[in-house]
Amino acid sequence: MYSEQFMMLLAVFERAALMLMTLFLLTRTQLFQSIVKKTHRRPVETAMISALFILFAVFSTYTGLNVDGSLVNVRIIAVLSGGIIFGPWIGIPAGIIAGIHRYLIDIDGPTSVACLITSIFAGLLATWIHCKCTKNNYAQLGILAGMCCEMLTMILIVMLSDNKAQAYNIVSHISFPMIVGTLSIGLIIKLVQDLDEEKDLIAAQQAKLALDIANKTLPYFRMNNRHALQKVCSIIRFYTEADAVAITNTQDVRAYVGRGEEKFLDAHHKISQMTRQAVESGEQIISNNLNVHHFHSLLIIPLWENGEVSGTLKIFYCQPDHIRMSLREMAIGLSQIISTQMEVSRIEQLKQMASKAEFSALQSKINPHFLFNALNAISTLIRIRPDDARQLIANLADFLRYNLEHDVELIDIQEEIQQVRDYVAIEQARFGPKLEVEFDIDDVHPRVPCLLIQPLVENAILHGIQPSRVNGKVLISVKKATDNVVITITDTGVGINQHTIDKLYQGKIGSHHIGLNNVHQRLLLLFGDGLHIRRLKQGTTMQFFVK
Repeated sequence: MYSEQFMMLLAVFERAALMLMTLFLLTRTQLFQSIVKKTHRRPVETAMISALFILFAVFSTYTGLNVDGSLVNVRIIAVLSGGIIFGPWIGIPAGIIAGIHRYLIDIDGPTSVACLITSIFAGLLATWIHCKCTKNNYAQLGILAGMCCEMLTMILIVMLSDNKAQAYNIVSHISFPMIVGTLSIGLIIKLVQDLDEEKDLIAAQQAKLALDIANKTLPYFRMNNRHALQKVCSIIRFYTEADAVAITNTQDVRAYVGRGEEKFLDAHHKISQMTRQAVESGEQIISNNLNVHHFHSLLIIPLWENGEVSGTLKIFYCQPDHIRMSLREMAIGLSQIISTQMEVSRIEQLKQMASKAEFSALQSKINPHFLFNALNAISTLIRIRPDDARQLIANLADFLRYNLEHDVELIDIQEEIQQVRDYVAIEQARFGPKLEVEFDIDDVHPRVPCLLIQPLVENAILHGIQPSRVNGKVLISVKKATDNVVITITDTGVGINQHTIDKLYQGKIGSHHIGLNNVHQRLLLLFGDGLHIRRLKQGTTMQFFVK
Protein backbone atom coordinates (compact mmCIF):
# COMPACT_ATOMS: atom_id res chain seq x y z
CA MET A 1 0.00 0.00 0.00
CA TYR A 2 2.78 2.42 0.89
CA SER A 3 4.57 1.79 -2.40
CA GLU A 4 1.30 2.45 -4.21
CA GLN A 5 0.83 5.73 -2.37
CA PHE A 6 4.42 6.69 -3.07
CA MET A 7 3.88 6.08 -6.79
CA MET A 8 0.75 8.21 -6.68
CA LEU A 9 2.71 10.97 -4.90
CA LEU A 10 5.33 10.83 -7.64
CA ALA A 11 2.55 11.11 -10.22
CA VAL A 12 1.20 14.21 -8.46
CA PHE A 13 4.65 15.81 -8.37
CA GLU A 14 5.20 14.85 -12.00
CA ARG A 15 2.04 16.64 -13.12
CA ALA A 16 2.84 19.60 -10.89
CA ALA A 17 6.32 19.65 -12.43
CA LEU A 18 4.76 19.82 -15.90
CA MET A 19 2.74 22.84 -14.78
CA LEU A 20 5.84 24.34 -13.21
CA MET A 21 7.88 23.79 -16.39
CA THR A 22 5.17 25.35 -18.54
CA LEU A 23 5.06 28.40 -16.29
CA PHE A 24 8.85 28.64 -16.31
CA LEU A 25 8.91 28.67 -20.11
CA LEU A 26 6.16 31.28 -20.17
CA THR A 27 8.07 33.50 -17.74
CA ARG A 28 10.91 33.64 -20.25
CA THR A 29 8.65 35.31 -22.84
CA GLN A 30 8.41 39.09 -23.06
CA LEU A 31 4.59 39.05 -23.24
CA PHE A 32 4.09 36.98 -20.10
CA GLN A 33 6.74 38.96 -18.20
CA SER A 34 5.08 42.25 -19.07
CA ILE A 35 1.65 40.95 -17.95
CA VAL A 36 2.92 39.47 -14.69
CA LYS A 37 4.84 42.63 -13.73
CA LYS A 38 1.83 44.90 -14.17
CA THR A 39 -0.07 46.08 -11.13
CA HIS A 40 -3.18 46.94 -13.15
CA ARG A 41 -3.91 44.66 -16.09
CA ARG A 42 -6.22 45.21 -19.01
CA PRO A 43 -9.31 42.92 -19.18
CA VAL A 44 -7.85 41.00 -22.11
CA GLU A 45 -4.64 40.35 -20.15
CA THR A 46 -6.61 39.18 -17.11
CA ALA A 47 -8.65 36.90 -19.37
CA MET A 48 -5.45 35.41 -20.80
CA ILE A 49 -4.09 34.58 -17.33
CA SER A 50 -7.46 33.20 -16.24
CA ALA A 51 -7.69 31.00 -19.33
CA LEU A 52 -4.18 29.71 -18.68
CA PHE A 53 -4.96 28.48 -15.16
CA ILE A 54 -8.35 27.12 -16.21
CA LEU A 55 -6.50 25.06 -18.82
CA PHE A 56 -4.04 23.89 -16.17
CA ALA A 57 -6.93 22.80 -13.90
CA VAL A 58 -8.93 21.09 -16.67
CA PHE A 59 -5.86 19.38 -18.09
CA SER A 60 -4.93 18.09 -14.63
CA THR A 61 -8.35 16.45 -14.38
CA TYR A 62 -7.89 14.68 -17.71
CA THR A 63 -4.42 13.46 -16.72
CA GLY A 64 -5.43 12.28 -13.23
CA LEU A 65 -4.87 8.71 -12.05
CA ASN A 66 -8.08 6.69 -11.60
CA VAL A 67 -8.21 5.08 -8.17
CA ASP A 68 -11.45 3.26 -7.37
CA GLY A 69 -13.51 5.83 -9.28
CA SER A 70 -11.62 8.86 -7.95
CA LEU A 71 -8.92 10.92 -9.72
CA VAL A 72 -5.51 11.71 -8.22
CA ASN A 73 -4.75 15.10 -9.82
CA VAL A 74 -3.36 18.60 -9.32
CA ARG A 75 -6.54 20.57 -10.04
CA ILE A 76 -6.59 22.22 -6.60
CA ILE A 77 -2.92 23.16 -7.04
CA ALA A 78 -3.73 25.01 -10.30
CA VAL A 79 -6.75 26.83 -8.83
CA LEU A 80 -4.99 27.91 -5.63
CA SER A 81 -1.77 28.97 -7.39
CA GLY A 82 -3.59 31.14 -9.93
CA GLY A 83 -5.93 32.71 -7.39
CA ILE A 84 -3.27 33.48 -4.79
CA ILE A 85 -0.84 35.01 -7.30
CA PHE A 86 -3.24 36.91 -9.56
CA GLY A 87 -6.44 37.43 -7.54
CA PRO A 88 -10.20 36.82 -7.80
CA TRP A 89 -10.56 37.16 -11.57
CA ILE A 90 -8.29 34.16 -11.96
CA GLY A 91 -8.98 32.06 -8.83
CA ILE A 92 -12.80 32.13 -8.82
CA PRO A 93 -13.36 31.40 -12.56
CA ALA A 94 -10.72 28.67 -12.45
CA GLY A 95 -12.35 27.11 -9.37
CA ILE A 96 -15.89 27.21 -10.75
CA ILE A 97 -15.06 25.98 -14.26
CA ALA A 98 -12.62 23.31 -13.07
CA GLY A 99 -15.14 22.09 -10.46
CA ILE A 100 -18.04 21.93 -12.92
CA HIS A 101 -15.83 20.20 -15.46
CA ARG A 102 -14.76 17.61 -12.87
CA TYR A 103 -18.39 16.99 -11.96
CA LEU A 104 -19.63 16.67 -15.54
CA ILE A 105 -17.03 14.16 -16.73
CA ASP A 106 -18.14 11.72 -14.00
CA ILE A 107 -21.53 12.80 -12.68
CA ASP A 108 -22.24 9.61 -10.77
CA GLY A 109 -18.67 9.19 -9.52
CA PRO A 110 -18.08 8.74 -5.78
CA THR A 111 -15.96 11.92 -5.55
CA SER A 112 -17.56 14.21 -8.17
CA VAL A 113 -19.65 16.37 -5.82
CA ALA A 114 -16.85 16.64 -3.25
CA CYS A 115 -14.40 17.76 -5.95
CA LEU A 116 -16.92 20.31 -7.28
CA ILE A 117 -17.36 21.85 -3.84
CA THR A 118 -13.66 21.97 -2.92
CA SER A 119 -12.68 23.36 -6.33
CA ILE A 120 -15.03 26.33 -5.86
CA PHE A 121 -13.93 26.67 -2.22
CA ALA A 122 -10.28 26.68 -3.34
CA GLY A 123 -10.99 29.58 -5.72
CA LEU A 124 -12.66 31.57 -2.93
CA LEU A 125 -9.92 30.75 -0.40
CA ALA A 126 -7.21 31.76 -2.89
CA THR A 127 -9.00 35.07 -3.44
CA TRP A 128 -9.12 35.73 0.30
CA ILE A 129 -5.40 35.02 0.68
CA HIS A 130 -4.58 37.30 -2.29
CA CYS A 131 -6.63 40.18 -0.90
CA LYS A 132 -5.96 39.88 2.83
CA CYS A 133 -2.44 38.54 3.21
CA THR A 134 1.02 39.88 2.40
CA LYS A 135 2.90 38.63 -0.64
CA ASN A 136 5.77 37.39 1.50
CA ASN A 137 3.46 34.76 3.01
CA TYR A 138 1.77 33.63 -0.21
CA ALA A 139 3.88 30.48 -0.65
CA GLN A 140 3.43 29.20 2.92
CA LEU A 141 -0.27 30.07 3.01
CA GLY A 142 -0.73 28.47 -0.40
CA ILE A 143 0.68 25.16 0.86
CA LEU A 144 -1.49 25.37 4.00
CA ALA A 145 -4.58 26.23 1.94
CA GLY A 146 -3.88 23.33 -0.43
CA MET A 147 -3.63 20.87 2.44
CA CYS A 148 -6.84 22.24 3.97
CA CYS A 149 -8.70 21.92 0.65
CA GLU A 150 -7.53 18.35 0.12
CA MET A 151 -8.46 17.39 3.69
CA LEU A 152 -11.87 18.98 3.09
CA THR A 153 -12.17 16.86 -0.05
CA MET A 154 -11.46 13.69 1.94
CA ILE A 155 -14.04 14.64 4.57
CA LEU A 156 -16.69 15.40 1.92
CA ILE A 157 -15.99 12.14 0.08
CA VAL A 158 -16.83 10.22 3.25
CA MET A 159 -19.76 12.42 4.26
CA LEU A 160 -21.48 12.52 0.85
CA SER A 161 -20.94 8.89 -0.12
CA ASP A 162 -23.67 6.26 0.20
CA ASN A 163 -21.05 3.53 0.18
CA LYS A 164 -18.95 4.28 3.25
CA ALA A 165 -16.65 1.32 2.76
CA GLN A 166 -15.78 2.47 -0.74
CA ALA A 167 -15.34 6.05 0.46
CA TYR A 168 -12.96 5.02 3.26
CA ASN A 169 -11.01 2.89 0.82
CA ILE A 170 -10.63 5.80 -1.61
CA VAL A 171 -9.57 8.19 1.14
CA SER A 172 -7.04 5.73 2.55
CA HIS A 173 -5.41 5.42 -0.86
CA ILE A 174 -5.41 9.01 -2.16
CA SER A 175 -5.28 11.23 0.94
CA PHE A 176 -1.50 11.05 1.47
CA PRO A 177 -0.38 11.84 -2.14
CA MET A 178 -3.08 14.48 -2.61
CA ILE A 179 -2.32 16.32 0.65
CA VAL A 180 1.47 16.10 0.44
CA GLY A 181 1.40 16.98 -3.27
CA THR A 182 0.15 20.47 -2.42
CA LEU A 183 3.72 21.34 -1.42
CA SER A 184 4.23 22.13 -5.10
CA ILE A 185 1.93 25.17 -4.69
CA GLY A 186 4.77 26.89 -2.87
CA LEU A 187 7.16 26.23 -5.77
CA ILE A 188 4.72 27.60 -8.35
CA ILE A 189 4.05 30.76 -6.33
CA LYS A 190 7.77 31.33 -5.70
CA LEU A 191 8.54 30.91 -9.40
CA VAL A 192 6.17 33.71 -10.41
CA GLN A 193 7.09 35.91 -7.44
CA ASP A 194 10.78 35.56 -8.23
CA LEU A 195 10.06 37.12 -11.61
CA ASP A 196 8.95 40.31 -9.87
CA GLU A 197 11.81 40.13 -7.36
CA GLU A 198 14.29 39.60 -10.17
CA LYS A 199 12.91 42.67 -11.90
CA ASP A 200 13.17 44.73 -8.70
CA LEU A 201 16.69 43.45 -8.01
CA ILE A 202 17.88 44.27 -11.52
CA ALA A 203 16.20 47.69 -11.33
CA ALA A 204 17.89 48.38 -7.99
CA GLN A 205 21.28 47.30 -9.33
CA GLN A 206 20.91 49.42 -12.45
CA ALA A 207 19.72 52.42 -10.42
CA LYS A 208 22.72 52.06 -8.10
CA LEU A 209 25.03 51.76 -11.10
CA ALA A 210 23.54 54.89 -12.70
CA LEU A 211 23.85 56.83 -9.43
CA ASP A 212 27.44 55.66 -8.92
CA ILE A 213 28.30 56.88 -12.41
CA ALA A 214 26.47 60.16 -11.75
CA ASN A 215 28.39 60.75 -8.52
CA LYS A 216 31.72 60.01 -10.19
CA THR A 217 31.04 62.20 -13.22
CA LEU A 218 29.44 65.20 -11.50
CA PRO A 219 32.71 67.14 -10.89
CA TYR A 220 33.64 66.86 -14.57
CA PHE A 221 30.32 68.18 -15.86
CA ARG A 222 31.03 71.42 -14.03
CA MET A 223 34.01 71.93 -16.34
CA ASN A 224 32.15 71.05 -19.56
CA ASN A 225 35.19 70.89 -21.83
CA ARG A 226 36.58 68.18 -24.06
CA HIS A 227 39.03 66.86 -21.47
CA ALA A 228 36.33 66.69 -18.78
CA LEU A 229 33.91 64.87 -21.09
CA GLN A 230 36.63 62.34 -21.91
CA LYS A 231 36.87 61.66 -18.18
CA VAL A 232 33.09 61.19 -18.12
CA CYS A 233 33.30 58.71 -21.01
CA SER A 234 36.09 56.81 -19.22
CA ILE A 235 33.97 56.47 -16.08
CA ILE A 236 30.91 55.29 -18.02
CA ARG A 237 33.05 52.84 -19.96
CA PHE A 238 34.49 51.40 -16.74
CA TYR A 239 31.12 50.87 -15.06
CA THR A 240 29.32 49.52 -18.15
CA GLU A 241 32.31 47.37 -19.20
CA ALA A 242 31.96 48.84 -22.69
CA ASP A 243 34.61 48.72 -25.40
CA ALA A 244 34.08 52.40 -26.22
CA VAL A 245 31.91 55.32 -25.09
CA ALA A 246 31.25 58.64 -26.82
CA ILE A 247 29.37 61.85 -26.05
CA THR A 248 28.31 64.04 -28.96
CA ASN A 249 26.47 67.26 -29.53
CA THR A 250 24.18 67.65 -32.53
CA GLN A 251 27.09 68.12 -34.93
CA ASP A 252 30.39 66.76 -33.57
CA VAL A 253 31.81 64.05 -31.36
CA ARG A 254 32.74 65.98 -28.22
CA ALA A 255 34.52 63.10 -26.48
CA TYR A 256 35.41 59.51 -27.32
CA VAL A 257 37.19 56.94 -25.17
CA GLY A 258 38.01 53.33 -25.94
CA ARG A 259 38.89 51.20 -28.92
CA GLY A 260 39.78 53.30 -31.96
CA GLU A 261 40.32 56.41 -29.82
CA GLU A 262 43.15 57.62 -32.05
CA LYS A 263 40.64 58.27 -34.85
CA PHE A 264 38.79 60.86 -32.75
CA LEU A 265 41.61 63.19 -31.77
CA ASP A 266 40.11 65.90 -33.99
CA ALA A 267 37.88 68.14 -31.88
CA HIS A 268 35.45 68.50 -34.80
CA HIS A 269 34.93 64.89 -35.82
CA LYS A 270 31.45 64.82 -37.37
CA ILE A 271 28.74 62.53 -35.99
CA SER A 272 27.69 59.43 -37.94
CA GLN A 273 24.49 59.06 -39.92
CA MET A 274 23.04 56.74 -37.26
CA THR A 275 23.78 59.32 -34.56
CA ARG A 276 22.19 62.04 -36.67
CA GLN A 277 19.09 59.86 -36.94
CA ALA A 278 18.91 59.64 -33.14
CA VAL A 279 19.36 63.43 -32.86
CA GLU A 280 16.63 64.16 -35.40
CA SER A 281 14.12 61.58 -34.13
CA GLY A 282 14.85 61.95 -30.42
CA GLU A 283 14.59 58.17 -30.07
CA GLN A 284 17.15 55.67 -28.83
CA ILE A 285 18.81 53.41 -31.37
CA ILE A 286 19.88 49.84 -30.62
CA SER A 287 21.98 47.80 -33.01
CA ASN A 288 23.09 44.31 -32.02
CA ASN A 289 24.34 43.40 -35.48
CA LEU A 290 26.61 46.34 -36.22
CA ASN A 291 29.77 45.90 -38.26
CA VAL A 292 31.70 49.17 -37.92
CA HIS A 293 35.32 49.42 -36.72
CA HIS A 294 35.19 46.00 -35.00
CA PHE A 295 32.04 47.00 -33.09
CA HIS A 296 29.00 44.73 -33.29
CA SER A 297 26.68 46.23 -30.65
CA LEU A 298 25.77 49.89 -30.25
CA LEU A 299 23.37 51.81 -28.03
CA ILE A 300 22.64 55.48 -28.82
CA ILE A 301 20.64 57.46 -26.24
CA PRO A 302 19.60 61.09 -26.97
CA LEU A 303 20.54 63.73 -24.40
CA TRP A 304 17.98 66.48 -23.82
CA GLU A 305 18.16 70.12 -22.76
CA ASN A 306 15.15 72.43 -22.57
CA GLY A 307 12.97 69.89 -24.38
CA GLU A 308 15.34 69.56 -27.34
CA VAL A 309 17.96 66.98 -28.21
CA SER A 310 21.36 68.48 -27.38
CA GLY A 311 23.49 65.44 -28.16
CA THR A 312 23.83 61.71 -27.61
CA LEU A 313 25.46 59.14 -25.37
CA LYS A 314 26.90 56.21 -27.37
CA ILE A 315 27.99 52.88 -25.87
CA PHE A 316 29.88 50.40 -28.06
CA TYR A 317 30.63 46.68 -27.64
CA CYS A 318 32.72 44.40 -29.81
CA GLN A 319 30.50 41.39 -29.07
CA PRO A 320 27.19 41.06 -30.97
CA ASP A 321 23.82 40.95 -29.14
CA HIS A 322 25.29 42.72 -26.10
CA ILE A 323 22.60 45.40 -25.71
CA ARG A 324 20.12 43.76 -23.36
CA MET A 325 17.08 45.19 -21.61
CA SER A 326 18.90 45.80 -18.31
CA LEU A 327 21.70 47.75 -20.00
CA ARG A 328 19.19 49.69 -22.06
CA GLU A 329 17.14 50.70 -19.02
CA MET A 330 20.27 51.67 -17.09
CA ALA A 331 21.55 53.73 -20.02
CA ILE A 332 18.22 55.54 -20.33
CA GLY A 333 18.30 56.44 -16.63
CA LEU A 334 21.93 57.46 -16.94
CA SER A 335 21.22 59.65 -19.97
CA GLN A 336 18.48 61.43 -18.02
CA ILE A 337 20.90 62.09 -15.17
CA ILE A 338 23.58 63.25 -17.62
CA SER A 339 21.08 65.52 -19.38
CA THR A 340 20.13 67.08 -16.05
CA GLN A 341 23.77 67.47 -15.00
CA MET A 342 24.70 69.05 -18.32
CA GLU A 343 21.78 71.45 -18.14
CA VAL A 344 22.62 72.45 -14.56
CA SER A 345 26.27 72.79 -15.55
CA ARG A 346 25.28 74.88 -18.57
CA ILE A 347 23.25 77.23 -16.39
CA GLU A 348 26.09 77.56 -13.87
CA GLN A 349 28.63 78.22 -16.59
CA LEU A 350 26.34 80.72 -18.28
CA LYS A 351 26.22 82.60 -15.00
CA GLN A 352 30.01 82.47 -14.77
CA MET A 353 30.41 83.54 -18.40
CA ALA A 354 27.92 86.34 -17.87
CA SER A 355 29.84 87.50 -14.81
CA LYS A 356 33.09 87.41 -16.79
CA ALA A 357 31.44 89.25 -19.66
CA GLU A 358 30.16 91.91 -17.28
CA PHE A 359 33.60 92.18 -15.70
CA SER A 360 35.18 92.44 -19.13
CA ALA A 361 32.67 95.09 -20.08
CA LEU A 362 33.41 96.96 -16.86
CA GLN A 363 37.11 96.78 -17.68
CA SER A 364 36.36 98.27 -21.10
CA LYS A 365 34.40 101.04 -19.43
CA ILE A 366 37.15 102.04 -17.04
CA ASN A 367 40.25 100.61 -18.78
CA PRO A 368 42.64 103.56 -18.61
CA HIS A 369 44.50 102.48 -21.75
CA PHE A 370 41.30 102.24 -23.77
CA LEU A 371 40.01 105.59 -22.51
CA PHE A 372 43.42 107.23 -22.92
CA ASN A 373 43.73 106.05 -26.52
CA ALA A 374 40.16 107.11 -27.33
CA LEU A 375 40.53 110.54 -25.73
CA ASN A 376 43.95 111.04 -27.29
CA ALA A 377 42.46 110.32 -30.71
CA ILE A 378 39.62 112.74 -30.01
CA SER A 379 41.98 115.50 -28.89
CA THR A 380 44.01 115.06 -32.07
CA LEU A 381 40.90 115.25 -34.26
CA ILE A 382 39.58 118.33 -32.45
CA ARG A 383 42.43 120.39 -33.91
CA ILE A 384 42.29 119.07 -37.46
CA ARG A 385 38.78 117.60 -37.98
CA PRO A 386 36.40 118.88 -35.31
CA ASP A 387 33.33 117.30 -36.95
CA ASP A 388 34.99 113.89 -36.84
CA ALA A 389 35.97 114.52 -33.23
CA ARG A 390 32.34 115.33 -32.39
CA GLN A 391 31.21 112.08 -34.04
CA LEU A 392 33.90 110.12 -32.22
CA ILE A 393 32.72 111.52 -28.88
CA ALA A 394 29.22 110.32 -29.76
CA ASN A 395 30.62 106.88 -30.66
CA LEU A 396 32.48 106.68 -27.37
CA ALA A 397 29.40 107.77 -25.42
CA ASP A 398 27.20 105.18 -27.18
CA PHE A 399 29.82 102.47 -26.66
CA LEU A 400 30.08 103.17 -22.93
CA ARG A 401 26.28 103.53 -22.58
CA TYR A 402 25.76 100.15 -24.28
CA ASN A 403 28.15 98.48 -21.85
CA LEU A 404 26.50 100.19 -18.88
CA GLU A 405 22.86 99.61 -19.79
CA HIS A 406 22.86 96.08 -21.24
CA ASP A 407 23.02 93.10 -18.93
CA VAL A 408 23.04 89.39 -19.84
CA GLU A 409 19.68 89.11 -21.60
CA LEU A 410 19.43 88.34 -25.29
CA ILE A 411 19.29 91.34 -27.59
CA ASP A 412 18.68 91.95 -31.28
CA ILE A 413 21.86 91.31 -33.26
CA GLN A 414 21.49 94.70 -34.97
CA GLU A 415 21.99 96.38 -31.58
CA GLU A 416 25.14 94.33 -31.06
CA ILE A 417 26.38 95.35 -34.53
CA GLN A 418 25.78 99.03 -33.71
CA GLN A 419 27.94 98.63 -30.59
CA VAL A 420 30.63 97.06 -32.78
CA ARG A 421 30.40 100.03 -35.18
CA ASP A 422 30.96 102.43 -32.27
CA TYR A 423 33.95 100.40 -31.10
CA VAL A 424 35.40 100.21 -34.63
CA ALA A 425 35.04 103.97 -35.10
CA ILE A 426 37.13 104.57 -31.97
CA GLU A 427 39.81 102.09 -33.04
CA GLN A 428 39.93 103.48 -36.61
CA ALA A 429 40.53 106.93 -35.19
CA ARG A 430 43.38 105.48 -33.18
CA PHE A 431 45.02 103.38 -35.91
CA GLY A 432 44.22 105.63 -38.86
CA PRO A 433 44.91 104.17 -42.32
CA LYS A 434 46.47 101.05 -40.80
CA LEU A 435 42.98 99.70 -40.05
CA GLU A 436 40.20 99.27 -42.58
CA VAL A 437 36.89 97.74 -41.47
CA GLU A 438 34.08 96.60 -43.75
CA PHE A 439 30.57 95.58 -42.68
CA ASP A 440 28.38 93.19 -44.69
CA ILE A 441 25.18 92.92 -42.67
CA ASP A 442 21.92 91.33 -43.82
CA ASP A 443 18.60 92.54 -42.45
CA VAL A 444 18.21 89.72 -39.94
CA HIS A 445 17.15 89.90 -36.30
CA PRO A 446 18.13 86.84 -34.28
CA ARG A 447 18.58 87.43 -30.57
CA VAL A 448 22.08 86.96 -29.20
CA PRO A 449 23.82 87.66 -25.87
CA CYS A 450 25.38 91.10 -25.63
CA LEU A 451 29.16 91.44 -25.96
CA LEU A 452 29.34 88.43 -28.26
CA ILE A 453 30.73 89.98 -31.46
CA GLN A 454 32.74 92.95 -30.13
CA PRO A 455 35.34 90.76 -28.32
CA LEU A 456 35.99 88.91 -31.60
CA VAL A 457 36.46 92.17 -33.49
CA GLU A 458 38.71 93.44 -30.72
CA ASN A 459 40.75 90.23 -30.94
CA ALA A 460 41.07 90.62 -34.73
CA ILE A 461 42.30 94.21 -34.38
CA LEU A 462 44.62 93.89 -31.38
CA HIS A 463 46.05 90.42 -32.11
CA GLY A 464 45.75 90.41 -35.89
CA ILE A 465 46.09 93.88 -37.41
CA GLN A 466 48.10 95.74 -34.75
CA PRO A 467 51.15 93.36 -34.74
CA SER A 468 51.25 93.37 -38.55
CA ARG A 469 53.81 95.59 -40.29
CA VAL A 470 51.39 96.46 -43.08
CA ASN A 471 47.93 97.90 -43.21
CA GLY A 472 45.14 95.45 -42.54
CA LYS A 473 41.44 94.91 -43.07
CA VAL A 474 38.69 93.42 -40.92
CA LEU A 475 35.48 92.14 -42.55
CA ILE A 476 32.42 91.73 -40.30
CA SER A 477 29.69 89.69 -41.96
CA VAL A 478 26.19 88.72 -40.79
CA LYS A 479 24.47 86.60 -43.44
CA LYS A 480 21.16 84.75 -43.57
CA ALA A 481 21.56 81.00 -44.29
CA THR A 482 18.92 78.32 -44.83
CA ASP A 483 18.09 77.61 -41.19
CA ASN A 484 20.38 79.93 -39.25
CA VAL A 485 22.41 83.14 -39.35
CA VAL A 486 26.16 83.02 -40.00
CA ILE A 487 28.41 85.59 -38.30
CA THR A 488 31.94 85.83 -39.67
CA ILE A 489 34.88 88.05 -38.64
CA THR A 490 37.84 87.88 -41.01
CA ASP A 491 41.09 89.83 -40.73
CA THR A 492 44.21 90.10 -42.89
CA GLY A 493 46.57 90.35 -39.93
CA VAL A 494 49.38 88.11 -38.73
CA GLY A 495 47.10 85.11 -38.26
CA ILE A 496 46.28 83.14 -35.16
CA ASN A 497 48.63 80.42 -34.03
CA GLN A 498 47.31 76.87 -34.57
CA HIS A 499 48.43 76.04 -31.05
CA THR A 500 46.09 78.75 -29.75
CA ILE A 501 43.18 77.27 -31.72
CA ASP A 502 43.88 73.81 -30.30
CA LYS A 503 44.10 75.19 -26.77
CA LEU A 504 40.80 77.02 -27.23
CA TYR A 505 38.99 73.84 -28.30
CA GLN A 506 40.56 71.96 -25.37
CA GLY A 507 39.45 74.65 -22.90
CA LYS A 508 43.05 75.50 -21.95
CA ILE A 509 43.36 78.95 -23.53
CA GLY A 510 45.61 81.54 -21.86
CA SER A 511 44.36 84.59 -19.97
CA HIS A 512 45.42 86.97 -22.77
CA HIS A 513 42.69 85.40 -24.93
CA ILE A 514 40.02 85.40 -22.21
CA GLY A 515 37.54 87.31 -24.41
CA LEU A 516 37.89 84.76 -27.21
CA ASN A 517 37.41 81.86 -24.80
CA ASN A 518 34.45 83.57 -23.15
CA VAL A 519 32.66 83.89 -26.49
CA HIS A 520 33.49 80.30 -27.47
CA GLN A 521 32.20 78.87 -24.19
CA ARG A 522 29.01 80.95 -24.23
CA LEU A 523 28.28 79.82 -27.79
CA LEU A 524 28.78 76.18 -26.76
CA LEU A 525 26.44 76.57 -23.82
CA LEU A 526 23.74 78.51 -25.66
CA PHE A 527 23.76 76.96 -29.12
CA GLY A 528 25.73 73.71 -28.69
CA ASP A 529 28.33 74.83 -31.23
CA GLY A 530 31.23 77.17 -30.51
CA LEU A 531 33.58 79.23 -32.63
CA HIS A 532 34.95 77.85 -35.89
CA ILE A 533 38.41 79.36 -36.32
CA ARG A 534 40.67 78.92 -39.34
CA ARG A 535 44.13 80.31 -39.95
CA LEU A 536 44.27 81.73 -43.47
CA LYS A 537 47.26 82.27 -45.72
CA GLN A 538 47.05 85.86 -44.56
CA GLY A 539 45.01 86.43 -41.44
CA THR A 540 42.29 84.58 -39.56
CA THR A 541 38.58 83.90 -39.94
CA MET A 542 36.25 83.31 -36.99
CA GLN A 543 32.72 82.09 -37.57
CA PHE A 544 29.70 81.00 -35.55
CA PHE A 545 26.03 80.25 -36.12
CA VAL A 546 22.87 81.40 -34.35
CA LYS A 547 19.22 80.54 -34.94
